[in-house]
Amino acid sequence: MLIPKKVKHRKWHKGRARNKRVATTKTTVAFGSVGLKATTGAWVTSRQIEAARRAMTRAIKRGGKIWIRIFPDKPVTAKGSEMPMGKGKGAVDHYVAIVRPGTVMFEMAGTTEELARRALILAGHKLPVQTRIITRELE
Repeated sequence: MLIPKKVKHRKWHKGRARNKRVATTKTTVAFGSVGLKATTGAWVTSRQIEAARRAMTRAIKRGGKIWIRIFPDKPVTAKGSEMPMGKGKGAVDHYVAIVRPGTVMFEMAGTTEELARRALILAGHKLPVQTRIITRELE
């Protein structure tokens, strides 16, 4: 699973629901020929990214190349179950990547377009966002 080696601050603020705003970076296919683009916004956990990566790798039978364009660098804290109110903020539980609408999350090259599309559809099912498959030409 993806996890940052080091973070500047161990615990972050949650932030406001700003992932509804449209992405300004990572909006086009830059490395591969086919990409998976988010049409809605959400927090994507490192486990979900890993599940999508495995689904794609298995679908293309370990051929071709996959680029993961998102990285989970935001720590999410959780308090233990049956904890009373108060007593401060909980410990870091997992890490998430903030995905906004329009972000290209995965890219693929080195396989046929039909096989790449099938693999990206499988990966899209593992993610908490609605997705769309784009190619270099259809940006």
